[in-house]
Amino acid sequence: MVTSVNPVRGPAQPELGPSLPEGVRVRILRTAHGDRRAAAELASALTERQLTGLDPLPAQPPVLLRAYRQEVRALPDTTRRLLLLAAADQYPVDTHAFLRAVTAARLDTRPLVTAEVAGVAHATAGGIVFRDPWTRIAAYETASVTDRRAVHLLLARVLRGEGESPRRSWHRGAAALGPSRRLAAELRAAAHTARTAGDPVLACALVERAAALSPEPGERARLLARAAADAWRSGDADRARRLVAATDDDALGGLLALRAGNATDAFDALLTAAVRYADDGTEPTRTDHPQHAAVHLLARATEAAIYTGDLRRCREAAAVADRLGIVPPGTLGGLAAAFEGRYDDARDLLKAAAGRCGPGGDPTLLIHSGIAALMLGDHTAAATATVRAAASARAGGDGVTVPQAMEFRAYADFWTGRPRAAEAATLEALRQAYTTGQDNGACHLQAALAMFAAVTGDEDVCRERAEAARSYALARGLGLPAALALFALAFLDLSTGRFAASAARLRALAGFGPGHGHRAIRHIATPHYVEAAVRTGDTRVARAAHADYDHWARTVRSPDDLALSARCRALLASGAEAVEHYRTALDLHASGTRDFERARTELLFGGALRRLRHRTEARDRLHSALEAFEHFGSPQCAAAARTELRVLGEPVSPVRGADDLIARLTAQQLMVARMAADGATNREIAARLLLSPRTIDHHLRGVFTRLGIRSRIELVRLLGEG
Repeated sequence: MVTSVNPVRGPAQPELGPSLPEGVRVRILRTAHGDRRAAAELASALTERQLTGLDPLPAQPPVLLRAYRQEVRALPDTTRRLLLLAAADQYPVDTHAFLRAVTAARLDTRPLVTAEVAGVAHATAGGIVFRDPWTRIAAYETASVTDRRAVHLLLARVLRGEGESPRRSWHRGAAALGPSRRLAAELRAAAHTARTAGDPVLACALVERAAALSPEPGERARLLARAAADAWRSGDADRARRLVAATDDDALGGLLALRAGNATDAFDALLTAAVRYADDGTEPTRTDHPQHAAVHLLARATEAAIYTGDLRRCREAAAVADRLGIVPPGTLGGLAAAFEGRYDDARDLLKAAAGRCGPGGDPTLLIHSGIAALMLGDHTAAATATVRAAASARAGGDGVTVPQAMEFRAYADFWTGRPRAAEAATLEALRQAYTTGQDNGACHLQAALAMFAAVTGDEDVCRERAEAARSYALARGLGLPAALALFALAFLDLSTGRFAASAARLRALAGFGPGHGHRAIRHIATPHYVEAAVRTGDTRVARAAHADYDHWARTVRSPDDLALSARCRALLASGAEAVEHYRTALDLHASGTRDFERARTELLFGGALRRLRHRTEARDRLHSALEAFEHFGSPQCAAAARTELRVLGEPVSPVRGADDLIARLTAQQLMVARMAADGATNREIAARLLLSPRTIDHHLRGVFTRLGIRSRIELVRLLGEG
């Protein structure tokens, strides 16, 4: 691509305002194709609802495009005609037919030299490369309707290869003079072919054009709804929302609300749509079988109920499924039964759902399998199901589902003690969630990242991410991420010895209602609540919390849950009785997957043994815990193990491998240090990690302090030596 300075953009690239919500900022940059001047223009024109992410963003920056159009109009007609042909071949559908069209029409390509001299575009062996997307759009939009029709017909004529029929249909539709049932039908068929091939971007363009050519208003509305669904699958949330606004499709409206709106509204819309599709046999947007569509909509309604944490809505969806004669996702009945305390029923339903995790399955059902496995304490099965869900979604061109699968994969990664490895994958999923307009999912991922930061000792990052997640979640009725963020803060307090603060947060978590807290997170947090309560002397509350947790653990027979229940029992006991409970817990941990919790059990056991003067075994347990915490990158838990060893009189080095950068820095500090050493500015690092520049500045100061250096130059040298 031409590297000369763009005369339209100029040398300066304005920054977007820091007050923009992260999801809006990311989507503005995507809409602007990364051009910060275009992004700044778009941002300045947003309404209040667009600024908060409630309404879709505009498609183009009009002022900037005006300047680009003037630049293209200044070129000779022969040059503009070639640029129009190239633009029509690339925008809005890439058809790869420019060179064949030039040959078929025997066009003279020498006028392209003028475009190259002007820095607008240049020719390559594969065709024309425009300076940027805005130039390509301007080259298309400045042409007359007659000229556009001529190039579309030319491109349709040369697209005769195998698999090229959808793109040929696109150009035929683009060249149409007015409404045409025949062309609309051809475009619908072509869209089905593209959709089946996993190309929702092309399918969306084809169906949207079919809607424009359809002479019947009702058919136009149905086609726009189908185009909106394809746009959503392709990850273009703003386009999907603009399209769905022209329809009355409550199913799509509910889906969009589930991903970026109020979860309660989403539940109501999705359940209403499920009933309509099942009762009326209305042709659904997603599939050709109404009953099948109703099952999918009930699955989505279940997700909305999961996000809110509202037991009443779980019961309502289960009752609707029963009335319609639909077998609902196992997670729906399982959640309702678990929240009601019917643990035997919940176990059976969740086990059935967790068993549906074979490769190549429907991504939605695989995600539900992962959720069910998480509730059963089977983190290996949860990881398998969610990884397969992401793979199946990618294979079907359904990229929008990938970050959703990662939302629940994060739990499995966290509890199996892989916070460092999981953080990078979750951060990438967070970017994808923001890019595809799934701000609710992004909120959940922010809460998961807060949990990772709590484990790896990044207190500032934990607080920033937890605050961002909670403020957004409470405004949208998202009880799940709100509760997870609060749990992250409570875990941070617990691991740093602030037991009263931790107990207070976990007590609040237990008391919150729908949209503020979540029963599943309260359950997960119970062993930590017991520990915090015991440390503050409130054993009555600790025993009550443990009783329900133990009931669930004995019902599902998860080794990890049983181990944690035994640990709770040890914390509530004393002397030899506590020792036996700790031994039972460690025996059970050996059959489980939550290695990080096993290390925390060893830490607590080692402290109990020290107080009982069993010095030799205490030393062995504490060294084992210390080694595990250093492996997991959990400096605060490692510091607690060192403190216990020092009380025993055991010599302990300050940090394992003092010359190892990974040992001296937290996970987030190491990531920031590497980016800074590569030359990234604080603002650039903040954008990549989706944190504030203030937090990055704080991290760099911490890096310099821990490494004993004063400048980025020293940092580059030190990392180079490492």
